Amino acid sequence: MTRPLILITNDDGFEAKGLRCLVEVAKEFGEVVVVVPNGPRSATGHAITMSVPLRLKHYRTDDDGTQYYRTNGMPCDCVKLGMKVVLKNRPIDLVLSGINHGSNTSISLLYSGTMGAALEASVENIRAIGFSLSDYDLDADFSAAQVYIRKLIAQVLEHGLPPFAALNVNIPAVPLKQIRGIKVTRQALGYWHEEMVERQDPYGGTYYWLTGWLVNNDMGEDTCEWALAHNYVSVQPVQHDMTAHKMIPILKYLEE
Repeated sequence: MTRPLILITNDDGFEAKGLRCLVEVAKEFGEVVVVVPNGPRSATGHAITMSVPLRLKHYRTDDDGTQYYRTNGMPCDCVKLGMKVVLKNRPIDLVLSGINHGSNTSISLLYSGTMGAALEASVENIRAIGFSLSDYDLDADFSAAQVYIRKLIAQVLEHGLPPFAALNVNIPAVPLKQIRGIKVTRQALGYWHEEMVERQDPYGGTYYWLTGWLVNNDMGEDTCEWALAHNYVSVQPVQHDMTAHKMIPILKYLEE
């Protein structure tokens, strides 16, 4: 039987440890092709490159034949290049994005390049999962994450996903024995409290650095934030349809 074809990307760049750990697990399930940015592209959301040419360079082949490419584009560009250039005319069974260094919960989902790539695959109705570990350390321990990634890849390949859906998976940064299992969650209703820190460069020019912290006022026990705080792996179904369907009947008065 033909092994599944798996396309992998990320938003942390081709040198990220999380990428290497994800590739290691994905190879157990099928043929792997990697298309990633040539440097960090965190917080780029669903951005695509329109104003400059996209470059694509093959930079590595593993002993097992796994192919690696990097580009000057965004994570979403990586998915497009993977589908329409590198794997042109070949049906892709699964797109994986990550493993991101740091969580992508609550409102961060909108800013995440990791999840932007996964959602780009879902636009084409390709099964997709974005993985994030709640640890920003460049040398984070991904061993526990790999156990749950292995389980989730197997389940999605066997059972599939609803049409045009992707999974946003966030894994707590604790030892494997402390992880209590998986929770299917919803997005917590939080927001970023942001500040623009003003500074001076050595030449006297003013520049600004965006900083802030997540404010979570959602006390529900079915959210991504609750799951991570209680050492569960959060698995959140997401989609690119941003219509607020419940509001349509409420706004019918506008048609009068």
